Amino acid sequence: MGLGLDVCGLSRSVFSDLDACLECEVDMVHTFIPTSDVQRIHTIKKSREEVLDMAIRAVEHIKEHGVKCMFSPMDATRTDFDYLLQISKAVQEAGCDVINIPDTVGVFVPSAMKALIADIKTDITIPIDVHCHNDFGLAVANTLAAVEGGGMQVQVTINGLGERAGNADLAETVMSLHSIYGAKTNIKTEYLVETARMVERYTGVRIPPTMPIVGDNAFAHESGIHTHGVLTRTDTFEPGIMTPEMVGHKRRIVMGKHAGRHAVIKTLKDAGLEPDNDQLNEIMSRMKDISNKGKSITDSDLFAIAEAIIGKVKKSERPIDLIEVSVMTGNIITPTASVKAMVRGEEKVGASIGVGPVDAALNAVQSIINGQRTMKLRDFKIEAISGGSDALAEVIIGVEDDKGRIMTARAANEDIVMASVEALVTAMNRILMMK
Repeated sequence: MGLGLDVCGLSRSVFSDLDACLECEVDMVHTFIPTSDVQRIHTIKKSREEVLDMAIRAVEHIKEHGVKCMFSPMDATRTDFDYLLQISKAVQEAGCDVINIPDTVGVFVPSAMKALIADIKTDITIPIDVHCHNDFGLAVANTLAAVEGGGMQVQVTINGLGERAGNADLAETVMSLHSIYGAKTNIKTEYLVETARMVERYTGVRIPPTMPIVGDNAFAHESGIHTHGVLTRTDTFEPGIMTPEMVGHKRRIVMGKHAGRHAVIKTLKDAGLEPDNDQLNEIMSRMKDISNKGKSITDSDLFAIAEAIIGKVKKSERPIDLIEVSVMTGNIITPTASVKAMVRGEEKVGASIGVGPVDAALNAVQSIINGQRTMKLRDFKIEAISGGSDALAEVIIGVEDDKGRIMTARAANEDIVMASVEALVTAMNRILMMK
């Protein structure tokens, strides 16, 4: 396939397992055996001498077949150091190519890992590899500490997948080595996010949004001071030594109740929307109202809200200024709505029934201007901007007056009835302002 890699088979230090790997014509066999007292005594029930002999014979068997060999003293970080060093020297003399030091149950801390690798390295000349588990969330830190101690290879997994709490994550380890330590690997980092998402799809194990490097929030900013800083200079609230482009990610400005004005202005401007100060205040207020109800605001939600507000007639110029809308409906009740509004400075109240709550509300709104202008609803369209039962609804309404002039307006709200009423009032206001 031209991938430039070695295929490795994992095997117990048992000849039947070793032969199974060799029959597959792998490039390397990674053989392991428990060396800590707790695992040696309670799992394979062997003495230290028996384990030492099995390890040597396993390595010799692999090398007799001309294949690369990696050996792991399993549970190395809980193994007596003198015995760990003894078995490491023995397999090296037997021809082993790489020794792997696994933190099998993730109990080491970085300072101890660095010291352990440095101590082993004084007597071992072949490359030392590490395999760290994440039971205490220290897998990546221990892996990096092992490199500081002289480790030449590290074992990682995509998205940190592995037994129990998983293993050291590929993206976190590689980017730390590249960006913090200045070390280089042959990993094409621009494919890290794409690869992580591919594994997510195949395994069904979701990537947490806050996962470093590859999570959706890794380069996302919502807080006002953060977004302002990032929009001015990205390294104010990002590492700088690692950018989203380096890992195949994208920087996102998140719209929510913590979003700042600069972020909203930038997002809207990129979409060709430029609200004035009053309109921006109303957009921000609407966003916070929606966010306070526990709903996430998407860019589509923001655009729908902005387009509806920008399209409104200014408050000081509105012939109709809506004050209150009430709706009553049910399966045995005729849908009824009442509306209160200021119409050219005079308070008006209207009520009506309809075939549903939306129809009743629209009829009630039209009733408050009877005698001033004849209008009829010509078009009505509703869309859910985002998924879910609490999705933001965008309503587009077309109104025709007695002169055949048609005016279209839109509104966005989580409440379909309110979105419909707001769109109708906006359309009616525009017609009433026409001469």
